[in-house]
Amino acid sequence: MTHPTEHSLVQGGRSAALATACVRGGVAAGLGLGGLAVLVTAAWISSPFPDSGPGGVLHVAAGLWLLAHGVDLVRTDTLSGLPAPLGVVPMLVAVLPVWLVHRAARDTLDPGDDGDRPRPSPSGAVAAVAGGYLLVAAVVVVYSESGPLPAELISAGFWLPFVVFGAAGAGVWTALGRPLPGQRQAAAALRATGLGLVTLCGGGAVLAAVSLAWHAGEAQTAFTGLAGEWSGRAAILLLVLALLPNAAVWGAAYGLGPGFTLGTGALATPLGLAGDPAVPSFPLLAALPVEGRGTWTHWAAASFPLLATLVQGWRVGRTAKGWPARDAALTALAAAWGCGAVVAVLAAVAGGPLGSGRLSAFGPVWWQAGAATVLWGACVGVPMALAVRAWGRRALRPKPLPVPAPANVNANANATASATTPATASASVGAGAGAGAGFGEPFDLEAQPDAAPDAPSDGLPGATSGVTPGGGQASAGKPDPGAPVATGKAAAPAPRPALDLDLDDDPGYEPYDYLPAAWESSPPPDPKA
Repeated sequence: MTHPTEHSLVQGGRSAALATACVRGGVAAGLGLGGLAVLVTAAWISSPFPDSGPGGVLHVAAGLWLLAHGVDLVRTDTLSGLPAPLGVVPMLVAVLPVWLVHRAARDTLDPGDDGDRPRPSPSGAVAAVAGGYLLVAAVVVVYSESGPLPAELISAGFWLPFVVFGAAGAGVWTALGRPLPGQRQAAAALRATGLGLVTLCGGGAVLAAVSLAWHAGEAQTAFTGLAGEWSGRAAILLLVLALLPNAAVWGAAYGLGPGFTLGTGALATPLGLAGDPAVPSFPLLAALPVEGRGTWTHWAAASFPLLATLVQGWRVGRTAKGWPARDAALTALAAAWGCGAVVAVLAAVAGGPLGSGRLSAFGPVWWQAGAATVLWGACVGVPMALAVRAWGRRALRPKPLPVPAPANVNANANATASATTPATASASVGAGAGAGAGFGEPFDLEAQPDAAPDAPSDGLPGATSGVTPGGGQASAGKPDPGAPVATGKAAAPAPRPALDLDLDDDPGYEPYDYLPAAWESSPPPDPKA
């Protein structure tokens, strides 16, 4: 009875967790829509010439919310009466809904203070949060169809799920601790991709800011010409701030080489501005290059993608010090492809149509920007990674150890010292052999005197017997009182001649300071021999 009960409780807890995640997604969509509605309502109230009522304000807020997700809108109130598409997304406005989805998915898997509450699986959390968010988005799409800015259904069916699932997946990844793939090449490629993207987009932002400061007079003229009252100028200023990330992406695409289109018949690249641009009056568009051939100031824009790819290759090469060259090159190439994919998505969001006719193409072309990024990474990033790897491997090579100088053994001095004290050396050796010790003690080959001819031996060189004829044990260096005294004078042991040999010159000589731990006993002599 216990197991089925616990199983049903677990299943019920997971279902409740999924329902809670779905509600979190719906709340996130409502918060984003409500925030934009408050902003649009404030602009409408402060305007001295309101053209529509509260219903029109809510429709504009709904259209702006859908545009923040990458959905193309269709303007119906045009001067010509023909519907005109609007596909340029204010990327700063998109930060709010993306962050709300990200936080909802992250909080779904975050245990918080109550660690015992049931939590869904990572995939279940992504699906539940995205499902709740998309339910609200579907209602907003249907509501926008009756307003002045209806959504294009094809782009709504593609961009809305893409943005929502991507933001929810990023939130779950954050809740899990931002784990990287287990393969070292994939993790290194992702880190290098992020570093290259930050450098490239930062360079594009610097390029756009410098160009806008250079054309500050034209930008001020366009700003004051669009609106005369303070409420209109505040709305234009907010729109300029919302489009600043777009300007950074445009600058990055310009430095990469493909540039961006200014209508169907104009193209701006570092080589110059070709064609007849169709540019509306707007402060940010005043920073565009003038017509004609490009100069060295325009060519200098290529330094930003060059720096980005160098930094990207340096990151890969620093990580791949101990890798084979093939793995390092493939990792750098994978980082180039990853950076190119992200740049293509950013270029598609930053550009788009601003109207019909010549304004149907405006901004960077996504596939050209992505292909140029991959080409820069393959031609500059891969050689940079291999060069940094080769330079880093120099520090990994073991340095040769210094050969110590051979110590000169003065054999003649040791032999002379042994010859001057033969009795002491003989006594010390004899005492060590008689006691059964001496094995493992320091042993000098050149300090062993020759034994007397009539001295008994027990098989060890230079060792005399410690047993006296009377059966007593004699100590080394002291005569036994009970032993008979020899009447003849014993001949003094002749000193061993000094060896005038330099053992260091012998390649097979190995010096040692200790005797082996045991002696190998020699076979006993045959009595029949």
